[in-house]
Amino acid sequence: MRRDTDLLFKALADPGRRKLLDVLHAHDGQTLNELCEHLDMSRQGVTQHLAVLEEANLIATVWRGREKLHFLNPVPLQEIYERWIAKFEKPRLKALDDLKRKLEKANG
Repeated sequence: MRRDTDLLFKALADPGRRKLLDVLHAHDGQTLNELCEHLDMSRQGVTQHLAVLEEANLIATVWRGREKLHFLNPVPLQEIYERWIAKFEKPRLKALDDLKRKLEKANG
C-alpha cells in the first residue's frame, strides 16, 4: 500500500501530469497525439508523464487498432479523498450545521 501511495503522490506532484489528468477529465479516451496538442512539451515528455501516471494507476490504456487510448482512473484519487480529506471535512460541516441552527433559533 505504501509504495502505491508514494507513486500516486509522485505522479500528482508534477504540474504537467496534473494538466494531463485535467485534459483526460474533460475528454477521456485520447491518443498521445491528441494529448500533445494540449501541452507545451515534447511528445517524448508527454509519453514519460503518461508512463508515471499509468504506474500510479491514475490512467488506464486501451488499444484500438494501432491507436492507444488513455483513460482517467479516478479510483486512487477517491481513495486519497476518503483517507485524508473526508475525515477533516466532517467536523467543519457539523460546525456549519450547528451555527445555522443557532442562528435560526436566535432569529426565530
